[in-house]
Amino acid sequence: MIHLRLPIAEPQRLPFYLAMEEWAARTLPPAEYFFAWRVRPTVICGRNQEMDKEVDMDYCRKAGIDVVRRRSGGGCVYADMDNFMFSYISPGDEITSTFAHYTTMIADVLCSLGLKASATGRNDILVDGKKVSGNAFYHLPGRCIAHGTMLYDFNPEAMRRAITPSRAKLESKSVKSVESRVTSLIASGLTITHEQFEKYMVDALCDDTIELSDADIADIRLIEQSYYDPSFLYRKGEIPAETADGHIHRHAHVPGVGEMNFTIATDEHSNISRIEISGDFFLTGDPAVILGKLQGVPLTRSDIGNALAGTDPGLAIAGLDRSTLIRILANEQQ
Repeated sequence: MIHLRLPIAEPQRLPFYLAMEEWAARTLPPAEYFFAWRVRPTVICGRNQEMDKEVDMDYCRKAGIDVVRRRSGGGCVYADMDNFMFSYISPGDEITSTFAHYTTMIADVLCSLGLKASATGRNDILVDGKKVSGNAFYHLPGRCIAHGTMLYDFNPEAMRRAITPSRAKLESKSVKSVESRVTSLIASGLTITHEQFEKYMVDALCDDTIELSDADIADIRLIEQSYYDPSFLYRKGEIPAETADGHIHRHAHVPGVGEMNFTIATDEHSNISRIEISGDFFLTGDPAVILGKLQGVPLTRSDIGNALAGTDPGLAIAGLDRSTLIRILANEQQ
C-alpha cells in the first residue's frame, strides 16, 4: 500500500481531506492508497442525513464546531484533534468486500498493539466490546473509498451535545447515551503518543510513499470547493417546497441498514409522484433507480410490491431487502 504524504503541517478543514480522497481516486494510477489526518472540532454528516435533525446547530455555532457533509453514507460523527481519521482508496468495484478488507486490516493493526480489537457490525471497529472506530464508504468508477474515525481519546460532552441521534437509534442498541457504547485507545490501555500512533499505523500498512506537490494540492483545493456548495451541504432544493408539508412521511430503523426517512409526495389521484429518502444508511448505488419505479403507483402494499417485483434494493442501499422496503412504504408494522 502507498502512503500519501501531505507536506502541510497545519490541520486543514475536513472537506480538504475528503477532496484529497477524490483526487487520489480520480487521478492516481490503480493501487491501494492510505493516509491519516486530524482536524479541529468538526461534525461530519452522512450523505443522506437531514442535518438539522442530527446535529445541534446552535451548540456547534457557539462552540466553534465546524459542520460539514461527506459523500459517503452512514451517521454523524464528531472529530477533533484527539480523533484520527483514516482514508483508504483502492481499485475495483466490489464495495462490500473492499470495506470488509479495510475494517479487518485496521482491526488487525490495533491487535498488533496489544488491543482486543475486532471488525464487527456494518461499519464499526470495537475494542473490548466498545466502539472505537466508525467507518463509511462510497464508490467512484473503478475505485472504492473507505474512511473512518479512530478515537485516540475523546470529549464525551462535546460529542453528546453536538450530535443528537434519534431515540429509535439509541433504543435499538439498548443504550441510554452515545458515550456508553464508545471507548478510546487511551482508555483501552494505549500508551504511545499521537505522533507515535500515526507513524505505527502508516508503517504497518504501507510500504511506499508519495509526497503531494503544490500542483496536486491546488487540484485538491478545486475539488474541496464542491463540499461547501449549499445545495450539497444542506440538502436544500432536493424536496420541492410544495411537498414540505401535508405529505406522507415514513420512518423506520432497520437493523443492519440504519435510519430511513421517506417523504412521499402524491398527485391528485393519490398516486406516488415523488419519494425523497434520507438517513444514515450506506449507498451501494443510486436509490433513484429503485424509487423511480414507484412514480405513478398507488400507495398500497400490492401496487408497491408489483412495481418493485424483480428489483433488489440492496443494490442501492446496503442491507435493504425488497420486503422490508415494501413494508416501510406501506406503513405496516414488522
